[in-house]
Amino acid sequence: MKAITYSKYGNPDVLEMTEQPQPKVGPGMVLVKVKAASVNPVDWKIMAGYLDGVMDLQFPAIPGWDVAGVVESVGIDSRKFAPGDEVIAYGRKDFVHGGSFAEYIALPERLLARKPKSLDWNESAGLPLAGLTAFQVLRRLEVKAGETVLIHGGSGGVGSLGIQIAASWGARVIATASEKNHGFLRSLGAEPVAYGEGLAGRVRALSPDGVDVVADFAGGNLEATLQVLADGGRHASIADSDVEEHGGTWMWVSPVGADLQELADLVDDKKFRVEVAKVFALAEAADAFRLNMEGHTRGKIVLSVD
Repeated sequence: MKAITYSKYGNPDVLEMTEQPQPKVGPGMVLVKVKAASVNPVDWKIMAGYLDGVMDLQFPAIPGWDVAGVVESVGIDSRKFAPGDEVIAYGRKDFVHGGSFAEYIALPERLLARKPKSLDWNESAGLPLAGLTAFQVLRRLEVKAGETVLIHGGSGGVGSLGIQIAASWGARVIATASEKNHGFLRSLGAEPVAYGEGLAGRVRALSPDGVDVVADFAGGNLEATLQVLADGGRHASIADSDVEEHGGTWMWVSPVGADLQELADLVDDKKFRVEVAKVFALAEAADAFRLNMEGHTRGKIVLSVD
């Protein structure tokens, strides 16, 4: 099968299109024919060697954890899915090797969920990691109807889904972004504020008594978070471990298929948007990585594999 691989740590120049063996499908596994896969910052951070101290990697490595595709075959005692089923997954395995930037990927069936009917393939590929991150953070923070939630990084892949999830649970949402994206935030159900110097004052102007919950999906916002958090409020970050020293929670998304299915059902019920910034062909993976590394896109960067 065709796959994007790299055989040493480095920048996007180490990526190349190669022929690789089709993955084996063991007990409890599912082979998925990939339709689309999305690029996440963790993909190029692993490729650059930044996570070498915490992630085992086997070269040649196929990057990619987000996938949307069709079940090709199932392994022994795999009973939840059948050939032809349309599925999505946050396909993080125990070590980095056989990722989603390929024609096929084999995954444990416990990681899979059924593709939302309301999303196309590219949108579906952008949902798992970003959506699960937002979903698990907001659930850990026990967001309730009537509460006010501040989301840092509202226009990004995670933040844009976090806005919609919190709003669907009945929360009032305030979200940060550059002014050019304020219309986008309003369309998702958030009250926008500009990030940067003076942020706490702008949030207090909208919510004088402070906010009940802060979800930091961008990093570098601890000081502002503490300034606007109401007494007894809860906060978490996916980008700043220092929150733990101030009563917050530092989180990293977990690959749980049951959570992803709950999210996919919520997407179909509430007709969430998954913003896709740009779609690249599989052979253009290096360009997709470079765009993601710039860090200024609104929404997801996707590789169309089929």
